[in-house]
Amino acid sequence: MRSPEKPKGELVIRTIAMPADTNPNGDIFGGWLMSQMDLGSGILASKTAKARVVTVAMEGLSFLQPVGIGDTVACYAWVEKIGRTSMTIPVEVWVERFREHGRQILVTRGVFVYVAVDDAGRPIPVQRDAG
Repeated sequence: MRSPEKPKGELVIRTIAMPADTNPNGDIFGGWLMSQMDLGSGILASKTAKARVVTVAMEGLSFLQPVGIGDTVACYAWVEKIGRTSMTIPVEVWVERFREHGRQILVTRGVFVYVAVDDAGRPIPVQRDAG
């Protein structure tokens, strides 16, 4: 499958991959990348629900290319589906390689599912805009 030419969705988080984030092979650890995806899509989920949200699932996570030290990591996300209490949010991770400014490469994609919760952690309906 051919990768898209440019990111889909809105930029939800951008950071730089650092040496402390590497695995034993010297690539950026997949768990660190997943946490960036979760943080960024969680921001979008909370903004969408206008409430506290919790991650309940990660679906179809695919690591397509390695991420290196110094790469600028950008997570793009969009709301694909809103249920009564849940939201399905696909995420794409694009990098700009260290010292190769201007060219973005799709490195990871996945789908996160969030549930809106109250202060006690019980599911609540996602607030929807009147319209």
